[in-house]
This record gives sequence, structure tokens and C-alpha cells, in this order.
Amino acid sequence: MATLRDIRQKIAAVKKTQQITKAMNMVSAAKLRGAQTRMEQFRPYAAAFKQMLASIASRVEPEAHPFFQQAEKVEKVELVLMTADRGLCGSFNMNLINAADKFIKQKKAEGIGVVLTTVGRKGRDYFRRRQADIRQTYVDVWNKFDFSNAQTVARDSVTPFTNAEVQEVYLIYANFVNMVTQRPVLIPLLPIIPEAAEEGAVSQEYITEPAADQFLEYLLPRYINVMVYQGFLENSTSEHAARMTAMDNASSNCKDMITSLTMVMNKARQAAITKELMDIIGGAEALKG
Repeated sequence: MATLRDIRQKIAAVKKTQQITKAMNMVSAAKLRGAQTRMEQFRPYAAAFKQMLASIASRVEPEAHPFFQQAEKVEKVELVLMTADRGLCGSFNMNLINAADKFIKQKKAEGIGVVLTTVGRKGRDYFRRRQADIRQTYVDVWNKFDFSNAQTVARDSVTPFTNAEVQEVYLIYANFVNMVTQRPVLIPLLPIIPEAAEEGAVSQEYITEPAADQFLEYLLPRYINVMVYQGFLENSTSEHAARMTAMDNASSNCKDMITSLTMVMNKARQAAITKELMDIIGGAEALKG
């Protein structure tokens, strides 16, 4: 049985852990507010950008730009996977990695090769250990996050497609739903397939200057930047929310553990006191005899 000293040491260790988890919870909460604000402000812009592109693209031929052209045979695709650089955020990273793993296995079953671009240390380390085909890696991009990082990732992802090294490009990131739900989503980046308008929806026609096919030369690279940037914002917000939730759960578990250990300590102390009293009483009875 553990001694009182051992139990007190365990309680002290758990209390220190609780202090760390509470501090990490507060840091994540502070970062979450800024990330969530940026994400919510950018969502309407991304939606309007996508709607405008769909309207313009529906009025031009696929040959108007290479980004619209679908290969007759798909032999290799690129997957851009976003994960966090650090852990301690519950199942956040593994959910994204599992989604990528499932996608890779599905494509390989179809006889299609997959080359990876990883954004985040956790995804890079996981697939590097499994000797996956990793073309490019980005780490430490979440601490000082700005639009230029998204531009770099988008540009490097487009290059293999325009060089015909891959026939399709996909993106996986965590979509922020609420504080307790962050779902991995898989979206196709290239080739761009304009979404069909919903039945009954009013179609808006945009007047462009210069002509639409020339305007797309300017618009399409920025559309890829916008899609990748939205992935950055969603993933960053989801990471902080997941870590905040995980640290809150860890703090609650520490509290329960401290309560349980305190009860064990009190029982052990009472048992020690009772034993000492019995020894004293036994000694007194012996003196009487």
C-alpha cells in the first residue's frame, strides 16, 4: 500500500499538471478568439468569390483556361493535407490523418498514385514514418499566420498540375462547426469544376472588363489562393478549439484525480492514527497488568 508521503507527492504532481492544463486552456482560448474572428469575416468573402467564379465559368468553354481542363486518364493526384504542428488537442490531428489515409488507400485501389504536400508537423511526421510519397512539407506556419503562407502553398500545389505531373489536386482541412465539433473535409482544388446552380436559385450574370476568358487569367490563381487561405483559417480555428476542449477535459480529470487521491490519503492517515491509538491503548493496558 502507498505511504502517506507517496500519496502527497502524487497529489502535488497532479496539481502541477492541472496548472499547466489550465494555462494551456487559457492560451488556446485567447488564440481562438482571434482565429475565429478572422475565419467568420472571411467566410462570406470566400462564398461570394466562389459564386462569382461559378457564374463566369459557366459562360466560357473549358478550353478557356488549363485550370478547367480534366484529364482523360488520371494516373497521379496530389493531396494537400493540413494538420497542427503540436499535439495535446485530442483527436484533432488523427482525424485529419485518418481522412488522408482513407483517401490514399481509395486512390491506390483505383490504380492512382498519390503525392502528398503536408502543412503541419504532425501530418509530415506520420506519413514520413510510413515512407509515403511526400513532395513538399511546411512546418511552423501556424504561429505567425498570414495570407502569404496560403499563397505559397497554393502556388506550389498548382505547379505540378500545370506541368502535367498530376492530373488532380485535393485539399484536406478541419472545418470548424462549433467548439466541440471540427470535421475533416476533402475538397477538389484542380481541375476547377463550377458548381451547378441550385434549382430555383436566381443566377447572377457578371459583366467583366476585359472579356471573361481574359479575366479568368487573373481570377483563377486568386481563387486557388482563397480556397487554400480558407482552409488555413478553418484549420487554425479548429485546432485552437480542439486544444481548448482537450485541456478543459484534462483539467477536469486532474480535479477528479485530486479528489480521489485526497480520499485515499485521508483513509491512510486515519488508519495510521487508529494504529497509533491502538498501540497507546495496548501499552497502557500492559502497564496496568
